[in-house]
This record gives sequence, C-alpha cells and structure tokens, in this order.
Amino acid sequence: MILSPTQVEAYKRDGFIGTLDVIDRALVTQYRRAFDDLEARVDKETAQIGLVDHHYEEKFIWELATHPTILDAIEKLIGPNIFLLATHFFNKYGEGDQAEAFVAWHQDVTFWGLEPPLAVTAWYAVDDSDVENGCMQVIPGTHVAGVVEHGKAEQEGNLLSINQEVHVTPEKAATAVDLPLQAGQISIHDGTLIHGSLPNRSNRRRCGLTLRYVPTYVRQAEDNSLDGRWKPVLVRGKDEENNFGEFKTQWQ
Repeated sequence: MILSPTQVEAYKRDGFIGTLDVIDRALVTQYRRAFDDLEARVDKETAQIGLVDHHYEEKFIWELATHPTILDAIEKLIGPNIFLLATHFFNKYGEGDQAEAFVAWHQDVTFWGLEPPLAVTAWYAVDDSDVENGCMQVIPGTHVAGVVEHGKAEQEGNLLSINQEVHVTPEKAATAVDLPLQAGQISIHDGTLIHGSLPNRSNRRRCGLTLRYVPTYVRQAEDNSLDGRWKPVLVRGKDEENNFGEFKTQWQ
C-alpha cells in the first residue's frame, strides 16, 4: 500500500488518515493471541497503559512497527529517514475500576521534548475498535495551530501519562470524527492533531497499539513527560544527523 496523492493532501489538510488495511486475517489472529499471552503474563492493570517500548522483548510488536506497508505510508508523510520513537499499548476493558477509563483531548507531541515537535502516530487495532468500545476521536484540522497549551483533566479516569488535557470548546468538540477500525487496520495522525477517546461501554476489550515515528532530523531538546530520554531505532533510511546517539537497529 502506498498512499495516494489525495490521501497525502487529506493528511496535510485534516491531520489524519483513517482506515488503512495492513495485516491479513491470519496474522490479525496471530498478533491478537500474542498480545493475549503478553497480557496474561503482566496482568490487566499493567496491560492497560503500562506496556511501553516492548518492541525488543516481544517480536510481534517489532514486526508490526517495522511492517513495510506501515513504513511505506509513514515515508510518504515524513520522508525516507525514519526513527521508531516508541510503542505503547492503550487498553480499555470496560469493567471494574477501569470502566470509566478514557483518553482526554490532547496532542501527542506535548511534553515529548522534541525539536521540532514533529511526529506521526500509526494506531494499530489489535481488537475491533468502534464507537461502543471507545474508538479514537479526532478533531480535523487542529494540527495547523501547532502545539497548544495543556492543563490537567478534572474528570477521573484519564489514561494519559500526566493527566494532561487541552481545553476544547463544545462547538469544537462537536466537529470531532470517530475513527472506527477493524482488527488489523491502522489509522495515522499528526502529532499535533487534537484527539482522544471515550470510555468503553461494551463488554469487549479495546486494545490498540500506538507506533510513534519521527524523521531523523528531529532531536530531543529536553526530557519527556516521564522525565526520560527517548531511545529511538532507525527503521528506514539513514541517520545522518546522529541526534540520539547509537541504539539498537533490529529486534534481538
């Protein structure tokens, strides 16, 4: 799959591309079972938002993050030299203490410490993701303003790392678009696009894997929101800038 000029223009205008087919049905099942196994090993509480950068420990995550179809799409948007910045699972179980879990309106690159603040996220659906179980919502065109101020969410249950939230007026929120995905599909969004998701109101898990990519000319100007430094890996092209030092270049 190579993005068409129309899709690239839509991305530049709207800040996202929805519903791209990536994985065939056999691999969809294989990868879901691989996540089920990982979830069982770490427990649901950890699996909800605690599985960050497991792409070296878990081969299926690495295979997804470096899938040629995904990288072809990312290359069309940020160029041929690509770092995988991070991977992160977001799970909503719709049960128990996690029933009200949601993701507040936010931009991905806020508090990431990147200069320039440029990143692209591919959101891979491990499970079917729909309105009932809290699929991602985006507000088209909000990326054009760049990074905006974030405060703290007042509603309990925000899954974001430091409870960040950007204020969105009711009028602006009314323009939000749902991005339902079938397992094995991805959506792609700009790191400055305002997006979020509502609680899971179903009896089904909603598991998504975020794959974060940056061009190699991006550098880390300050620590990220977790008081840490990124450890990106080159997944396509060349790293001519060496902004992040030397890190692993393949799954081991």
